Formats: sequence, structure tokens, C-alpha cells
Amino acid sequence: MNPPSPSPLDVPGTLGALERYYDAAPRSSARAEDFGPLTLFVREGAGWPYYARPTPGASGPVSAADVDAVRARQRELGAPEAFEWVAEVSPGLRAAVEESGLAVHEHPLMVLDPAAPPAGPHPLVRVLDAADPLLHAALVAPQLAFAAPGTGVGPTGRAELTAAITAHAGDGRAGQVAERIRAGRTAVAAAFEDGLPLCSGMHNPVGPVTEIVAVGTLPAARRRGLARAVTAALVADARAAGATTVFLSAGDADVARMYASLGFRPVGTALIAEPAAA
Repeated sequence: MNPPSPSPLDVPGTLGALERYYDAAPRSSARAEDFGPLTLFVREGAGWPYYARPTPGASGPVSAADVDAVRARQRELGAPEAFEWVAEVSPGLRAAVEESGLAVHEHPLMVLDPAAPPAGPHPLVRVLDAADPLLHAALVAPQLAFAAPGTGVGPTGRAELTAAITAHAGDGRAGQVAERIRAGRTAVAAAFEDGLPLCSGMHNPVGPVTEIVAVGTLPAARRRGLARAVTAALVADARAAGATTVFLSAGDADVARMYASLGFRPVGTALIAEPAAA
């Protein structure tokens, strides 16, 4: 299927809405620590750790010393030394982050075209409710996907997934996400086959804006269109809930092409900084 024809998009206005979202979204499950031009979000409870990002409305440039101060606090907390921001909104931050010694990764930042037609449902995909007994399993599957990046088929399959589901039992993640589902702050969709989640993802609404995150396919189940189908289900759920801005960050250009087929259009570049691999 060809991508939908482009329609006018207010990129500056969209980036402004995304900046407000980026500042608001972590606050439902993290505390914010003020470092002047930077804000560090510290997760409270189980789940993926957060990061630091530019403080909205802060004046003046960010220095390497500012970045160093946040990194020292992250080490003190045992949190990852991670920073996230949008290149077009905070163009000077990259130099400070790299001077501090972190490696920067670029990801296409994409927003759903409001005129994009809906994709049809997939027989293996459903949106989970808070009481779904497979919610825990669905949250484990992307961890194996992200451990083997890329879009190629890999050896990690059902046996490894089953072992990981058992190993992560009782880690508190499913309970936390279930609470967010009940509160309307998260929706989870997954593709199931023979009782196992082969792909899953979620979106996290804040008002009329929502971000699709953590879409990952078990490596052995790749190249079957499952990530596309899960994303389409999340888009449908977001629209049904009233979202007017749906966005995501693609892992790379190949993944971005898949999202483009659903009507997502590039509006900028999401940057992620972390210590360089040894």
C-alpha cells in the first residue's frame, strides 16, 4: 500500500506541542529534579528508567558542565546516564553533550498525518485491558526485541521468550502498567500466536497528544508485518480516544519507511545521548 498523499502540517506548532508533551508525560510516574537548563526525570516505581532533557523556557545555552552535573546525579541514583531532546528545538545541546563525553544517536521523529486513512485490523492483534492475563508477557516481548536491534529475522524465539516471561514474573511492571491503563494514561496492543506475544507496543496519552513507544517484535517473528499491525492498532485506539496528535521516534530509516506506510510523516530528529559502548 502506498503512503497517503501529504497534507499541510504546521511543523513549528507540532514541535511545540511535542515539547509540552515531553515535559508532561514523565511526571505521572517520575519526579522532576531541576538542573537549570536541564530537567532530570527520576522514575518512581518499576519500569523503564527515565532521562534528562532541556527545561522548557530555560534561557541561555546548556554547557558541558550542566550535562556533567546531571550525569553525576544519575550515577548517584544508579540511573542510566541518558539524555533525550529534539534537534530542531534545542540545537545547541548536542555540542555540550558530546563535550561531556556522551555518544548521540539520531532517530526520525514522525507525526501521523491527520488525513491518513485507518489501516484494517489484524487477526493476531488486540488491545489489552488492565486485567488481561497476558499483559505481563506482552511487556516482556519488546525487551528481547530491543536486545537484538534491527529488522532482520534473528534466532531469539519462543523458547527464549518463555524463559524471559518466567524470569521477569513478579517484577511489578505489569501491575504498574495495569494501573496506567485503568487511569487512561497507557494503552497496550500485542500480536499473539499460540498464547505467546510475538510483538507489542504502547501509546501514552497526555491530553490530545500521544506517543507510540516500545513497539518491538520477537526476532524470530520479524518480517511478518506484526510491528506494522500493532502500530496500526495503537493508532486506531488513540484516535478513538480523541488524540489529535500521534507521534513516534523511528529506530532507523528502514523502520521509518514502515511507519510512513501508515501515514506518519517526518517533522524533526529525536536525539538520544548515552555513554559510548566500550
